[in-house]
Amino acid sequence: MDRLAALEAFARVAETGSFSAAARALNLSKSLISRQVSALEAELGARLISRTTRSLTLTEAGRGYYEQVARILAQMEEADLSVSQLQATPRGKLRVNAPMSFSLLRLAPALPDFLALYPEIDVDLVMNDRRVDLMEEGFDLAIRIGRLTDSSLVARKLSPVQRLIVASPAYLAARGTPHVPADLRRHDCLCYSNADTIDEWRFCEPDGRPVTIEVKGRVRANNGDLLRIAALRGLGFVDLPNFLVAGDIESGALVPVLQDYVKQDGGVYAVYPHARYLPPKIRVFIDFLAERWGGAEWPDIVP
Repeated sequence: MDRLAALEAFARVAETGSFSAAARALNLSKSLISRQVSALEAELGARLISRTTRSLTLTEAGRGYYEQVARILAQMEEADLSVSQLQATPRGKLRVNAPMSFSLLRLAPALPDFLALYPEIDVDLVMNDRRVDLMEEGFDLAIRIGRLTDSSLVARKLSPVQRLIVASPAYLAARGTPHVPADLRRHDCLCYSNADTIDEWRFCEPDGRPVTIEVKGRVRANNGDLLRIAALRGLGFVDLPNFLVAGDIESGALVPVLQDYVKQDGGVYAVYPHARYLPPKIRVFIDFLAERWGGAEWPDIVP
């Protein structure tokens, strides 16, 4: 048994939670990864991974062993990188997933400057509004917007984002202006279908109590720009981030409501799989975006 290869196989299975994902990460067959882990367990005389037809979890012995193995492999990676040009010169293909509208508005203008700074990095940007599985689909990182749910991914906040509930002046003239979140139950609301809760909007009372309002309307979509256009045409209220509607508010084409009740707990985040060592190409990309977007490229507060 190649002990180092077996340790690497076990660590990848522990990190990804899957023999298939570990095999893809190491560019090996699933059967080889399974044999390496089984051989390691046989040599140790202990079960490291509990396997069923539906799930895979580390045993108590496996969790303790993984902590030790992860440290050993990390030290080896750092030793290798200390004599590698990769440490000084980020290079390679960077595969990024990001939302469609945000990519066109904010990420696309930033890419030329990034590529000029790092001529040995190529960017493969895949734009869509669904939550991709980074490991399964082979992404180095993703840009995500809003309130992050708990996950095994590492997240770094790049910028604040303000939620805004907006409608057109024509809609408000015809249907009235809501004064408290509960008033939205009598209105048409345009819902983002990729949200964690499609038909429920979260608010916060002035005393801090959370409020969830069930909303309904005739239009739902998985893209914020389409919902923005629907709101501009008078089809109802929409809950969108400020970078999409700040210009419409400034021009008077959309009007914000209920801002005293909107909970501001979201942001723009870079998320990436947990790794013992973050490759330079990922690190410099995240640092670049944090520096570029950490300032006032778009307003944090819209009057």
